[in-house]
Amino acid sequence: MSFESLGLSAPVLQAVAEKGYTEPTPIQEKAIPIVLMGRDVLGCAQTGTGKTASFVLPMIDILSEGRAKMRMPRSLILEPTRELAAQVAENFEIYGKNHKLNMALLIGGVSFDDQERALERGADVLIATPGRLLDHFERGKVLLNDVKVLVIDEADRMLDMGFIPDVERIVSLLPPLRQTLFFSATMPPEIKRLADRFLSNPREVSVAPPASASKNIVQGLCVVPEADKREALRNLIKDQDIKNAIVFCNRKKDVAILQGSLKKHGFNAGALHGDMSQPARMETLEKFKQGEIQILVASDVAARGLDINDMSHVFNFDVPFSPEDYVHRIGRTGRAGKTGHSFTLASPDEGYLVDAIEKLIGTTIPRVEVPGMETVAFEEGDGRRRGRGRGRGGRSSDRPRREREPREAREPRAEREPRGDREAREPRAEREPRPEREARPEREPREAREPREAREPRAERAPRPEREHRPRRSEEPRESREPRAEASGERAPRERPARERRPEPRGDQREPRRERRHERDEPSPVGLGDHVPAFLARR
Repeated sequence: MSFESLGLSAPVLQAVAEKGYTEPTPIQEKAIPIVLMGRDVLGCAQTGTGKTASFVLPMIDILSEGRAKMRMPRSLILEPTRELAAQVAENFEIYGKNHKLNMALLIGGVSFDDQERALERGADVLIATPGRLLDHFERGKVLLNDVKVLVIDEADRMLDMGFIPDVERIVSLLPPLRQTLFFSATMPPEIKRLADRFLSNPREVSVAPPASASKNIVQGLCVVPEADKREALRNLIKDQDIKNAIVFCNRKKDVAILQGSLKKHGFNAGALHGDMSQPARMETLEKFKQGEIQILVASDVAARGLDINDMSHVFNFDVPFSPEDYVHRIGRTGRAGKTGHSFTLASPDEGYLVDAIEKLIGTTIPRVEVPGMETVAFEEGDGRRRGRGRGRGGRSSDRPRREREPREAREPRAEREPRGDREAREPRAEREPRPEREARPEREPREAREPREAREPRAERAPRPEREHRPRRSEEPRESREPRAEASGERAPRERPARERRPEPRGDQREPRRERRHERDEPSPVGLGDHVPAFLARR
């Protein structure tokens, strides 16, 4: 089957032909006609099968008619990571170059102002991570009530990263009448329940068993001690014919350490993890795609959806804790029908993690030997998850735990002697006897004390001499007052500025208030006079 038989428009077919694709993948062959019909789609396919193009190509034809309004996008694509969102944006630019569609990319680590200007122009396609989209919505910079098509990509990764509450809130802001496309590499029960909530009478599209490895990938497992993993990785890289490779670590701090170790031994290596700034992540990824970096040491941020041309090898420096992550990691190679190679380095105490992976993919990973190193076997265990002994409280594999004797074989503890027998024992020879303290005089009992009345009265205090009465300064007449003597240490009296003051009348010189009121030409209060009301004259 060719792309012409799927119902795509001529401009889209021209862009696909210029990209070099002639035949659609199974997921594209089944999903594109259903999307063009306007139906909801529940797609499940392993990584590297072309899920992105299965919804990008029909969306370009659907959005070719119409125009977006300011801050009101017509379609929305949610991605779990910034790298996936940026890659989907690149696909829209490639396949939609013959259409005049405006696109906006909302991801973290980029200026808000540039993203707001893209929203104000009107976005036909809005590609975003959940957190940054909610930031713009709370600022009032984007409205979601005009979205006609919603795409939730890598839903299982959304679940692992804890984005499902944000996705549920975003879906509640969308209009109920819309087309929803739901894609996931795996379909656990939690994802199935979410799909039932978000989709309306969907068509299920599944082209491969959930969480299965591609047949184009040659897998290998190397069991080496934990302390020898770096040397084993270097030997494998030297032994293989590597064009470009990704080395996955479980922890972000191990990414920087391993990248420094590889560069120290002369390898062209770069690092990619979530703690890096967005410009640094994009720059490193672009250099890796262009071939400037041969080996990329990365965390699981690079395990989903990254499409690198002709990726030859994938190395798992650490066995992933989740079996599904193993499928996504090795899925970076063996894409587009080409052969890839993957090698996993496991320590002897990680057999339970390897068993979970083999149970998920339904096959046994072949054991291979590392050149120049001795292969060891897995330790026997009970299948429980243990620590790695590096910052998490676990014990290292080369430091076994001291075995304890069974409880029955232990010698019983000596029974403690009673307190009376302990006191009867002889004192230790090396200790000197403590000096005896002087006995305090015994206190008389309360009844033997003399009553309060019989005690001798206390000596009365001598009365204080009376102070000499000194008349107040205000009582003395002004004429008889003497100026204060200037004693040493005393402050001199402050001289008041001479100003004319109106003499105040004293004593009998004061006039009554009533007389002074008459002097102000005010009418004096008048009583009833001769006009007495009749009710007051009654007796």
